[in-house]
Amino acid sequence: MTMRERISTLLSSGPRHGRLAVAALVMRLAAGAVFIAFGIVKFTRHASEVASFQAYGLPAADAFVYAIGVVEVVGGVLLVAGLATRPTALILAGDMVGAIVVSGIGLGEPVSLTLAPALLILMVLLVWVGPGSAALDGRVVSRRRVPPRPPASAG
Repeated sequence: MTMRERISTLLSSGPRHGRLAVAALVMRLAAGAVFIAFGIVKFTRHASEVASFQAYGLPAADAFVYAIGVVEVVGGVLLVAGLATRPTALILAGDMVGAIVVSGIGLGEPVSLTLAPALLILMVLLVWVGPGSAALDGRVVSRRRVPPRPPASAG
């Protein structure tokens, strides 16, 4: 099996029908919406977010807020679409570990001690289960697996 085939299998594997597939879909949509909402706040309430990141002791708080905002908005959109679900969930899990450690454990912020762990659990489940039903992952990969048509014969 080539590396490309392994990546395709990783992206598209998992249940597409049944309860587990529906559960993965619900997890993707719910978590994606939360990440989009919290990511947008990094831009719409930028000064407040920068002050929070400074309180956490993070370097270059202004740039950090923009970077996390991009990760959360783009990651949320990818989750909702079901595109690159596993790698996206892995990256967002790392984002949640950072939130839990820096603002939750570090400063005792309730959102980082309640919502962030819940999102972390959802991201770990999505890495394990895959995108579920109604995901673009399977559609993109299955299109690539279609063998090319043989050239038309002249004659």
